[in-house]
Amino acid sequence: MPAAASTPRTRVRRAPKRGVYDRAQIHAILDEALVCHVGFVHEAQPYVIPTLHARVAAVVYLHGSTASRMVRTLASGAPCSLTVTLLDGIVLARSAFHHSANYRSVTILGRATVVASDDERLRALRAFTDHLVPGRWEHVRPPDRKEMKATQVLALALDEASAKIRTGPPVDDEEDMQRDVWAGEIPLALRAAQPRPDPQLSAGIAVPEHVSAWSASARDDPQRSSLAR
Repeated sequence: MPAAASTPRTRVRRAPKRGVYDRAQIHAILDEALVCHVGFVHEAQPYVIPTLHARVAAVVYLHGSTASRMVRTLASGAPCSLTVTLLDGIVLARSAFHHSANYRSVTILGRATVVASDDERLRALRAFTDHLVPGRWEHVRPPDRKEMKATQVLALALDEASAKIRTGPPVDDEEDMQRDVWAGEIPLALRAAQPRPDPQLSAGIAVPEHVSAWSASARDDPQRSSLAR
């Protein structure tokens, strides 16, 4: 597997210095992101749909109802895009023009394929579950035959992918540097709150260790929540 996953279509053209093509960094961003957006065209209308994803090696899996418009369109072999974005901060400059954001994003282009093997489909569904909270699969009922039949799993290879990353302080024009205007960064992070039990939870069932540990790590340091994936 090549270390880079870019093609001419996924080369970053606007602010090219922010383009990243290293697979390890692309994988890390995909693994930390909990939600992706899938773009496709259905009956001449463009759509961008938020959904869950999971990466295994150099493949990103998607899943949904067999009746889903997105799933049916992608299963037909239609071209698609998949993007994730992690917003790390707001960047406040001395001029309105140079305000920005610090972020890490990934864009993937390609055509998804239907996962036909029951073994691979089950592995993908396990990956979805453990992507939300590592170790969760071992504590829950796996999908039964009816649920498996109602669920379509799609695989999108990371053959055409790139990341775009911005970090650091604002980049102001030289003539603005002496203005009496505060400039800097406001860091942002997705943090977990205390786990909230289902009101119908049976008495005596405590929060399991894999949930409490993940929740605590995501409260103390949000980026740590992805380390176990």
